[in-house]
Amino acid sequence: MADSNANIKLTSLSSKGGCGCKIGPADLAQVLRNLPAAEPNPNLLVGLDTSDDAGVYKLSDELALVQTLDFFTAIVDDPYSFGQVAAANAISDIYAMGGKPLTVLNIVAFPIHTLEKQVLTDILRGAADKVKEAGATLVGGHSIDDKEPKFGLAVTGLVHPDKVRTNAGAKPGDKLILTKPIGVGILTTSIKKDQLNEEEIAGVTKVMATLNKTAAETMEPFQVHACTDVTGFGLLGHASEMAKGSAAGIRIARSRVPLLPRVRELAEAGFVPGGTKNNFAHLEGSVTFDPALDQIDQWILCDAVTSGGLLISVSGPEAETLLSKLRGAGVDAHLIGEVTEEQPGQIIVTP
Repeated sequence: MADSNANIKLTSLSSKGGCGCKIGPADLAQVLRNLPAAEPNPNLLVGLDTSDDAGVYKLSDELALVQTLDFFTAIVDDPYSFGQVAAANAISDIYAMGGKPLTVLNIVAFPIHTLEKQVLTDILRGAADKVKEAGATLVGGHSIDDKEPKFGLAVTGLVHPDKVRTNAGAKPGDKLILTKPIGVGILTTSIKKDQLNEEEIAGVTKVMATLNKTAAETMEPFQVHACTDVTGFGLLGHASEMAKGSAAGIRIARSRVPLLPRVRELAEAGFVPGGTKNNFAHLEGSVTFDPALDQIDQWILCDAVTSGGLLISVSGPEAETLLSKLRGAGVDAHLIGEVTEEQPGQIIVTP
């Protein structure tokens, strides 16, 4: 982490943090449903239809573009770390689609006359280091003067048209693997409320700043039928998109879902972000919770994640092998559920 801006508390300048500042899924759906349908294009392999992580446009029989854009308000106080997390979060969409990141553009909103310029330098430096780690190239960007700092990337990647991963191909019999623990929204809300010590802040920051590159590369040779990254709509929100897009049912076991340290404790203490509660409300009618799961459990599973892991739907017979390979590569992967034929488009959550 940088130390030149030790007194800067970026999160205090943000009304909401990270992916929790996204427009909620219910409000967004009301806006999008009133837009005219896009003109059909045979080269558009993935568009708006299934709420996927990125768009995919076919250039030739051997090559397709993967495009995404993601930016948000400060999720941590350290500028360098904020840049790293924002970059990792944006690049993650490319990995979720089976692609490799190629170029990036910075998107900056910054109060240039009220914060030291070094703060912005450190944000950009953090992002540049993460872009380099991903093997991508920075080609430019755009900035505006704004009282609330925001940062992110537009990312372009490449993928073979026959190897595109989407969130809509899960098959009954598949197993679900999650590659990062959840609870980020609750912990980052706690950061704003000064509830975490430096070691705990460093821990959640490391998780958010970790690229999904290793996980994506490890799953490449396996029969992965669907994949998505877990971000602002929470684990259950993104699993719901997968279930609906795949016309399949999903079962998730709460006890198998990995949590970051102190998540349950801090949720019980009231540090549950508004975005998490909005996710929970939006999923009414789409998720059935076992009666043994209390409100805290339900909120945690809907927690608004920033730069989360991949949710991978892999052929049942290959699941244990992929899980072992992921863990052997240093990925904190867990088998959390399965895809079923029952109640297509619905999620059942068991203890």
